[in-house]
Amino acid sequence: MESEKKSAVSDMGAWAMNVVSSVGIIMANKQLMSANGYSFTFATTLTGFHFAVTALVGMVSNATGFSSSKHVPLWELVWFSVVANMSITGMNLSLMLNSVGFYQISKLSMIPVVCLMEWVLHNKRYSREVKMSVVVVVIGVGVCTVTDVKVNAKGFICACVAVLSTSLQQISIGSLQKKYSIGSFELLSKTAPIQACSLLVLGPFCDYYLSGNLLLDYNYSSGAIFFILLSCSLAVFCNVSQYLCIGRFSAVSFQVLGHMKTVCVLTLGWLLFDSALTFKNISGMLVAIAGMVIYSWAVEVEKQSPKLSPNTKSPHASKNSLTEEELRLLKEEMEKTDVEVGQSKT
Repeated sequence: MESEKKSAVSDMGAWAMNVVSSVGIIMANKQLMSANGYSFTFATTLTGFHFAVTALVGMVSNATGFSSSKHVPLWELVWFSVVANMSITGMNLSLMLNSVGFYQISKLSMIPVVCLMEWVLHNKRYSREVKMSVVVVVIGVGVCTVTDVKVNAKGFICACVAVLSTSLQQISIGSLQKKYSIGSFELLSKTAPIQACSLLVLGPFCDYYLSGNLLLDYNYSSGAIFFILLSCSLAVFCNVSQYLCIGRFSAVSFQVLGHMKTVCVLTLGWLLFDSALTFKNISGMLVAIAGMVIYSWAVEVEKQSPKLSPNTKSPHASKNSLTEEELRLLKEEMEKTDVEVGQSKT
């Protein structure tokens, strides 16, 4: 009982750290990148900074003995980093080439794509209650975020690449942790240096294509440097909590959590940045929150539902085995009786 309480507290801590750090980094990046802020339009390079700081924290942690380092084949780390970088680049290109409405639709499609990929790759099935709650969440977030929907061929291809690579990356986090019995922070400290190097090399070229601005021409004011450092610090907590959440729960649960962050961002945008919040936004957020509550209930029901293991016999099988046992005992009793009768005759 005590261990279950500690596990529940740890789970809530991982959820809370991911929500707070993710919402915080979105607010910091909005101030850093917006035209009303510091106009730092180099999103891919900024992600490279994030992973560079995360890799540095991982190296210090390993050097001080705070965390241990387990062996993971280099080719798996490189493959995972390539998929993760495709996810980041694809998302940035999708946001640039598509309307905001279609970009939100592509993000909403990640939940069914993750479910489908887990079914194909790991033969994982979901209960009817879980499927229904996911549909409610998707509808609610769609109502409060999707506005104009415009799509073109290049944007559609980039959106498909982003959705597939992001879904595969999130599934792979949990798979690698289970496969090599490695902790979330240990896995992150191994993949972060590879992602940092590749993004810092390719990021400026990608950002130049997206924004038309050169990184070296940017005027680094003290305010911009402060928000870059703040964004990198929050990114460490965001990355660690992402690996923690997926390792503890599943990629689908992490996607549902991501939509909770969307609701928080909309609310904070209304409170801090005077963003418009219409009745449509509010009703969509309420539906999404209701879907998240239903999802939590459905997951608990799925955990507590009795499942027969291959070694567990059904009641019918138990009945048969009991009858066979009675027949065996009856046969032995009859043999003893025959022996006693034979001795009496003798």
